[in-house]
Amino acid sequence: MGHQRVEVIQEFPIPVKRLFAYLSEHENLAAIFAPAKVTRVRDGYTSRNGVGSVRRLQALIAPPFEETVTAVEENKRIEYRISKGSPLKNHKGVMLFSSIKGGSKLHYTIEFEGKLPLVAEIVKPVLDFAIRKGLKGIR
Repeated sequence: MGHQRVEVIQEFPIPVKRLFAYLSEHENLAAIFAPAKVTRVRDGYTSRNGVGSVRRLQALIAPPFEETVTAVEENKRIEYRISKGSPLKNHKGVMLFSSIKGGSKLHYTIEFEGKLPLVAEIVKPVLDFAIRKGLKGIR
């Protein structure tokens, strides 16, 4: 049940504003977490993808779970946590956006623990691989 951390740093040949807009849209995350299906459950309190917005992820072999956006700083940061139905606990995802010459950079971290032994240790490499592969498709 050890603490796990996935960390991905990726550069993109597109402006931060465009990258942020794409990754803040819940349904677009299906491309990153493929073959998981991502659906919007609820809009945020003051904006569609803002704080309080909720998405449901359905992976192939795991039961569906929900993530809730907990912090947003436009074009700079998105934070979220699993809020319902996961074999993980103490989960926190953070996407940090910055401008670089010729485009933008995403620094994406996800920290979590498993509710049962070895769950987090199994999830970590699968999640790391899926995110890296999915982000490569963003242009």
